[in-house]
Amino acid sequence: MHLGLWAVALQASIVLAAPLAGPTVELDSATVTGTSSGRASSFLGIPFAKPPTGDRRFRLPESIDPYSTSFSATSMGPACPQQSVKLPILTGLPADAVNFVVNSIYQVVFPDDEDCLTINIIKPADATPTSDLPVVAWIFGGGFELGSPQMYDGTGIVERSISLGQPVIYVSMNYRVTGFGFLAGKEVKAAGVGNLGLQDQREALRWIQKYIGAFGGDPTKVTMWVQYNALDFIRSADWNWLISSWGESAGAISVSLQMLADGGDTKGLFRAAFMQSGSPIPVGDIANGQKYYDAIVQETGCTGSSDTLACLRTVPYAKLKAAIDDSPGIFSYQSLNLAWLPRADGVFLTDNPQRLVQQGKVAKIPIVSGDCDDEGTLFSLSTLNVTTESQIRTYVKTEFLSTIQDADLDILLKAYPQDLVQGSPYDTGFLDALSLQFKRFASFQGDAVFQAPRRFFLNNLSGKQKMWSFLSKRGKALPFLGAAHGTDILNIYGGGELADYLIRFATNLDPNGPGSASWPEYTTASPSLLTLVDNLLFPIQITQDTYRKGAMDAVTKITLENPV
Repeated sequence: MHLGLWAVALQASIVLAAPLAGPTVELDSATVTGTSSGRASSFLGIPFAKPPTGDRRFRLPESIDPYSTSFSATSMGPACPQQSVKLPILTGLPADAVNFVVNSIYQVVFPDDEDCLTINIIKPADATPTSDLPVVAWIFGGGFELGSPQMYDGTGIVERSISLGQPVIYVSMNYRVTGFGFLAGKEVKAAGVGNLGLQDQREALRWIQKYIGAFGGDPTKVTMWVQYNALDFIRSADWNWLISSWGESAGAISVSLQMLADGGDTKGLFRAAFMQSGSPIPVGDIANGQKYYDAIVQETGCTGSSDTLACLRTVPYAKLKAAIDDSPGIFSYQSLNLAWLPRADGVFLTDNPQRLVQQGKVAKIPIVSGDCDDEGTLFSLSTLNVTTESQIRTYVKTEFLSTIQDADLDILLKAYPQDLVQGSPYDTGFLDALSLQFKRFASFQGDAVFQAPRRFFLNNLSGKQKMWSFLSKRGKALPFLGAAHGTDILNIYGGGELADYLIRFATNLDPNGPGSASWPEYTTASPSLLTLVDNLLFPIQITQDTYRKGAMDAVTKITLENPV
């Protein structure tokens, strides 16, 4: 009798312990099984293109074959090959700032692999193929050197959208970075394989058009959402409230460049863009990156080959990655003059992106574009040894703008003087001066790469399409970094005001709605900024995008004439 009861109990426990079947979708002739959490269902790590390995290395992405075998999609795929992080030697920083920088970089390691082109979908659990929901497509950032969709969980975005009564589907994608995705040089241009990371993003957008309906999404309602941020990797215990991810600027720059592809023809792949800390940047021809290509060819032993690009396709992965890791990273001495970044390749980008903007070859879609107040501080830690006027002149000419003329250099340094009160972090007076030139560097770099390109972009589009812009000045208490690059990201992933604006924008092509402060459109006549500030009573203010006008006009003109 007891044995019989034990058998019944054992059988019941086995039934109870059996895993519940997850949510499923049908892709071609395959059944894909995901997972559920709260009111959302996730389908992760789905291949969207053929593996860019073997002879497919350094080639355009190839569309995935129709799915014919059922599979589980319960975890994200590996990151694409990441560049090793080499921090600058930081001297004179208080212990907490050192801990902030070191821990934030070294503690984030994503498993990576050359076979990495996967996509992730998070949808409302009750969405069906007839739901026709708007789609937010997230493109991570990381200086085109680092990053992965693993940095953020979009479940909170979907949950928040459901609570607002405006459900959306969240999509995140992998794309090749570093030399694997942004190899430059005349050989690359001749082969028509430049900007492979951007081409991967484009292929993912094509995949969304083909398959998002199975998850309940409307392929005609895709909003690209991107960022480019170094603080995205922050994992410091002392500054845990600032956790964000490399997704801001490189991702945002990517979105803006997707708007320039095909002469501004979206091909129906997206209908709106939401950009945080990233706009079309002043980059020149892909041959400007020749020295990095030549260095890799030499380090991998391909120098004597009659076809060095073909040779690089045969180099063992570890050897090739080691050669790429030897190139300058985002925290190297040359800082934001990145080794690996999009350049005009004659195919994806037919000219300097800012020239394309001037030519009107831009997708005429609604956009949101914003920045943080102190974009340049984090990237100016590598130049603390540059302390004199002579040294900063040499630095700009040798490390940042190699073609600049002395007269323009004079104008640039006058626009960004050695004045602590005018430097970044802004509005901190004589404080946060890590070196005699630190705040000057931070102001110049933040404007040259982020603030001025955004203003240039919006001013050129004014009157042609609907636009909104923001400025995040929150986090000023962060020592030496202030409202640094990426400090706005938690606002979205943490359920702040920007999350609601993003969801409404993706749904209605207008960020405004009940329960949120009114956000005026941006025009040259009234360049309104939704400004986020550290003020409990008035956390959102409307200001005008007119600050540092003379300096930004000067840096825009000079960088346009001297693209990297």
